[in-house]
Amino acid sequence: MSMHDNPNSRKISYMLAIREALQEEMRRDPAVVLFGEDVARHGGGFGVSKTLWEEFGDRQVRNTPISENCIAGMALGAAMTGCRPVVEFMFMDFAALAIDQICNEAAKIHYMYGGQASAPLVYRCPQGGLSMKSAGAHHSQSLEAWFTHIPGLKVVFPSTPYDAKGLLKAAIRDPNPVVFIEHKALYSLEGPVPEGEYAIPIGEADVKIVGNRATVVASGYMLHLALQAGEVLAKEGLEVEVIDPRSLKPLDEDCIFGSVRKTHRAVLVQEACRTGGVAAEWGMRIEEECFDWLDAPVERVAGQDVPIPYARSLESRVWPTLDGIVQAVKKVCYFK
Repeated sequence: MSMHDNPNSRKISYMLAIREALQEEMRRDPAVVLFGEDVARHGGGFGVSKTLWEEFGDRQVRNTPISENCIAGMALGAAMTGCRPVVEFMFMDFAALAIDQICNEAAKIHYMYGGQASAPLVYRCPQGGLSMKSAGAHHSQSLEAWFTHIPGLKVVFPSTPYDAKGLLKAAIRDPNPVVFIEHKALYSLEGPVPEGEYAIPIGEADVKIVGNRATVVASGYMLHLALQAGEVLAKEGLEVEVIDPRSLKPLDEDCIFGSVRKTHRAVLVQEACRTGGVAAEWGMRIEEECFDWLDAPVERVAGQDVPIPYARSLESRVWPTLDGIVQAVKKVCYFK
């Protein structure tokens, strides 16, 4: 049994796990600095950085103007000159304002300087629409696929408190830029997190449930729907294997492909709208490398291709559902 599966481990929330990782890394290395809107006294848009300013002061916790492009550019300059900045975007949707600095500058620094320069910085991006009802089209999106498309960026998406702490530590210590996605609906989720020092290597998936009838791949909040689906399906005799990629780029292909070659079926789940999402990329890679092992076409369960509605009656129809995952697994298993 791994440490994070130990029921006797200390349990803390996803939010507190992120705060604890920041706190420990800022204590360990004074070069780690936190930039963002209202991250100091106020504690950030969702309270993740509460108490950090009281301990570290303005030198390591700095409020910024309301300008994501400015924040991302300032952090890049700081990273190139000796700091290890952690940037908090209040909502991942607002990272769109900083795309040039993230994708055209930070992601390419190491390559353009022939390895002589690097940009050790982290962009923290709270995303997802299942936590804030009626947040509308500008505060509810899942945009991870944008950043997985860019060479030079690493993208991680923890689904549990244990993974949130371990992956953030690894991201802060990485010599190049990492987009760290936090699902807002998971901030209050509690789970085992050991008090000892640990970091999770970027690029390693985690098998959450072992099974042999179908492989279900999901991350963020969708992982928890997939786990619930696994329980429902088990009662009907379908033992599925549930995999959390944890790192969207680099992707742990060995883990996913090994599972698909065992189960011969794959269901891929994402909260983001269907077109051009990470599930499409996962599915294509499975087709390329595991086609001869597949006994059914790969299935996707995804959000609708629409802007996120404000009206709750419409909003609730946009997201993937537990039943949608269950039915997709039954479809690939030819189970009626």
